[in-house]
Amino acid sequence: MTRVAILTPDPAEVAYPDLWPKVLARLQRALDGAGIDAMPTPWTAHVDDVSALRGYACVLPLLAWGYHHDAARWQRACATWQREGLPLANPARVLAWNTDKRYLRELAAQGVAIPPTAFVDALSQAAVEQAFADSGADELIAKPAISGGAWKTRRLRRGDVIDAMEPMPMLLQPYLPTIGTQGETSLLYFDGRLSHVVNKRPLAGEFRIQEEFGGQYALVAAPPAGALALAEQVLRAVGEPLLYARIDMLPDADGRWLLMEAELIEPDFYLAVDPAQGAGFAQTLRRWVGAGG
Repeated sequence: MTRVAILTPDPAEVAYPDLWPKVLARLQRALDGAGIDAMPTPWTAHVDDVSALRGYACVLPLLAWGYHHDAARWQRACATWQREGLPLANPARVLAWNTDKRYLRELAAQGVAIPPTAFVDALSQAAVEQAFADSGADELIAKPAISGGAWKTRRLRRGDVIDAMEPMPMLLQPYLPTIGTQGETSLLYFDGRLSHVVNKRPLAGEFRIQEEFGGQYALVAAPPAGALALAEQVLRAVGEPLLYARIDMLPDADGRWLLMEAELIEPDFYLAVDPAQGAGFAQTLRRWVGAGG
């Protein structure tokens, strides 16, 4: 039987105690069906020494949730994995690059449509007021450049007083009301091929679409043409061999699709609404391992 490792949260991580085991169980069921034995192991156990991972055909960082809480150690781990030639999917260099959401600036420079975004070194009253002035928006979303699961993500209104926050690079983007009316759409790709499409909508009055905030997920039979074109443009711009990718996007008020994030590290595949229940990913992984990545 093919053996792979799935990197899981640090044992001290307290942010996702109930959610990640459910996601792991769905993955393991899918991989079991393809004759793949998936062993969970905390990513923090392999930061400087990869010897315990040497026997696996592939290492999947799919549940390394919470890495943003210890970003320096995570980047050190990525450097170690790249140096040691660990059979990671996706490559360690991609993981390191995708860690910091300022990659959006690089993709935008290649013509990928993103929301108007101010990249600032820290959240401050002056930075927020400048972003309001530049964007003309009535509300902003402020998110850390290194984050996950809407960690420390805030919705700001004109006139809000910005309280002191730990200095960290931030992204400031206009709040797009279409998140409430049309939701965010995710296109799931396995080895460059579209697998399934999921629409995610927040609860009324909420702007976060994650499951822990009550987000509702539904399968989309076929992606809108504009969404599909944007997702494939993003993959071309990334230009790396990817076993998996989740491309998250949102239409603006004019119907133009905008990239919110390219999730290339530890995306939930939303297998609960995948008609194949992960069988497509499992078969893709078997081919990937057989071809040596």
